Amino acid sequence: MHLAPSALRRAVAAATIALLATAVGCAPQPEDDSAAKPAGSTTGAACAKGELATKTSGKLTIATDEPAYEPWFKDDKPANGKGFESAVAYAVAERLGYDKSAVVWQSVPFNKAFAPGEKTFDFDINQVSISAERKKAVDFSSGYYDVRQAVIALKGSKAAKATSIADLKGLKLGAQVGTTSLNYIEDVVKPTQEAAAYAKNDQAKSALKNGQVDAIVVDLPTAFYITAAEVTDAEIVGQFENQGGTPEQFGLVLDKGSALTSCVTGAVDALRKDGTLAKIEQQWLSDAVDAPVLK
Repeated sequence: MHLAPSALRRAVAAATIALLATAVGCAPQPEDDSAAKPAGSTTGAACAKGELATKTSGKLTIATDEPAYEPWFKDDKPANGKGFESAVAYAVAERLGYDKSAVVWQSVPFNKAFAPGEKTFDFDINQVSISAERKKAVDFSSGYYDVRQAVIALKGSKAAKATSIADLKGLKLGAQVGTTSLNYIEDVVKPTQEAAAYAKNDQAKSALKNGQVDAIVVDLPTAFYITAAEVTDAEIVGQFENQGGTPEQFGLVLDKGSALTSCVTGAVDALRKDGTLAKIEQQWLSDAVDAPVLK
């Protein structure tokens, strides 16, 4: 059968439209905004306030070590909202949509917080410094506090007279095991005597008071608290410069590959941007003024 030219043109046009419709129907369709966002996006459904995929539905489980030291916590009670890290934890929780009554605290030893293996908490806050090595086993939020390490010695001692890293090399130094403080002794000072490693800072403080070590290394805010309230016959000898040109930072610890990591990071970033972290630092860590730098 032969068609007139006009009829032929209409038939071709109809066939073309049909083919296009079929092609569109088979093509991948764009997803809605919430589905297209990466898991854990702070603006996507995965970060809906108060509806995160937490360990316990409707609750946010936060961990820290026991005892909980000042000035990071107050009266060894993380749940009271007092102390720098307790205040930060509740500020993050609020950003994520969890009020104080929805926060559950859990005791987890410092070293276990960033050890390999599945975690029982949503995030841990315990002066854990972010490092490439630790990131192999856990996730970190962005940093919530820039920190330096400091040396404490008893007043009038040889160690108290140190003004440089070289002056520390011949001393017996101590720090808590698994900490950046111990790393600074081993990697920066490189003392001639093996460093003493303690399970808890309390043990390191006792060793200093009893003369078992010449000096101990802790983070600077802790050093100010120890010398002001716990070992009052000790003083801060000095602080170390940051290594590698970047500040050492404390980060919140999460399970490796946690869906919450970017949500928590988004909360920390927002608290830094709007000045909340600075206000909390001013309230709880204002005594941690500059100490001499050991070079």
